Amino acid sequence: MSEYINRRFGPIELQEELSKLISQYNTLRETYLLIYAAATEKPIPDSSLVQSDFYKIRDLLSSQKGRPKVDVYIETRGGSGETAEEIVRFLHDNFDTVSFVVCGEAKSAGTIIVLSGNEILMTETGSLGPIDAQIKVGRSVVSAYDYMEWVEEKREEAKEKDTLNPFDAKMIAQISPGELGAAFHAMKFAEDLVVDWLPKYKFKNWNITETQKLPVTDEMKVSRARDIATKLIGRTKWRSHGRSIKIPDLESEDIKLRIVHVDDNPELAETVYRIQTVFHLLFDNTAIYKIFATQDHKIFKQAVMVGPPIRIPTGKQPDVVKIEQQCPKCGVKHRIYAMFAPNPQIDSDCRKKGLTPFPKDAKIKCACGFEIDLVGIKNQVEVVSGRKIILANEKENGQKANSGKRENAADLSEKN
Repeated sequence: MSEYINRRFGPIELQEELSKLISQYNTLRETYLLIYAAATEKPIPDSSLVQSDFYKIRDLLSSQKGRPKVDVYIETRGGSGETAEEIVRFLHDNFDTVSFVVCGEAKSAGTIIVLSGNEILMTETGSLGPIDAQIKVGRSVVSAYDYMEWVEEKREEAKEKDTLNPFDAKMIAQISPGELGAAFHAMKFAEDLVVDWLPKYKFKNWNITETQKLPVTDEMKVSRARDIATKLIGRTKWRSHGRSIKIPDLESEDIKLRIVHVDDNPELAETVYRIQTVFHLLFDNTAIYKIFATQDHKIFKQAVMVGPPIRIPTGKQPDVVKIEQQCPKCGVKHRIYAMFAPNPQIDSDCRKKGLTPFPKDAKIKCACGFEIDLVGIKNQVEVVSGRKIILANEKENGQKANSGKRENAADLSEKN
């Protein structure tokens, strides 16, 4: 990270570096890499795995159908299990070998996706997580496993004592059969996916047992998959839905899942760690919160910044609006002016007051290094005013045009 910071890599340079690193990875692995990474620390609801992510992944890889191999670098806190299912189905329907690379977090639905891989590549820093589904109960989001376990405990308690304490009785009375059914099916959905996918993909070439050298049957594969799913759902061991499950946990006697150690290949490890560093710098210094990238194409999802409500006076509308935008990283306030019509006098007055013209790329580079995207504010101003902001290059052209008109007018009067 310090190397990129010292070399003063901005968003453009970081994007170019990402393309270079993806190509490097593809050469080392003889594959085609897709990066799906979300900023896990940004409080944006859409940063979780959602259905629109599937469509973007499908679009980016559709032109590569028929390739023997595809690798997917995944970093996510989780999200929709149904979306996870669609992504996995698409990948395995169109590529012979699908491998997943984990250098950061691939939790919850991310773990479910990773477990569908023919290969799972992980660095020492990579982690999976428990696969218990999260459901909404009332105003809270809770673990389906915890919810069902608590209900079962109270059921047993009521059977033994023929009563419940008033608090528990009140809580139980608020539970509908629909909520119980939703919790049960959400929990079983994750388990069923893992039990289906592990034998079909991860255990595809597991034909002989490692110690006794016995033939591996389909029943053995399913039994092993069910055991792994049960271990990853249960909260007795992991305690927390956010718990990080590392390589030693996955390879332990409890789970016995074979992992490819990225760190054993120094050149590959260097490339993978650099990929992670580059997109983390993009997350830290821009409004980007989700990245979809291959060596050929990139899609960046950005949080649109919207300032306080814009108030445009009724009647004759002004030709300029003043905007104050605070940097979300360091808190510095940037004072900007946006013009709706070329006017050199307004331009000059605003600059004298220390205001900056609205940038032509709708982006401000703060002194702290953060790139502030003003597209959301631009859209808001234009919608409220019903007028289009003139950007810096358009303004210059407009002023030249006005100057030309004045010269033409002067010429005509002299001739007359």
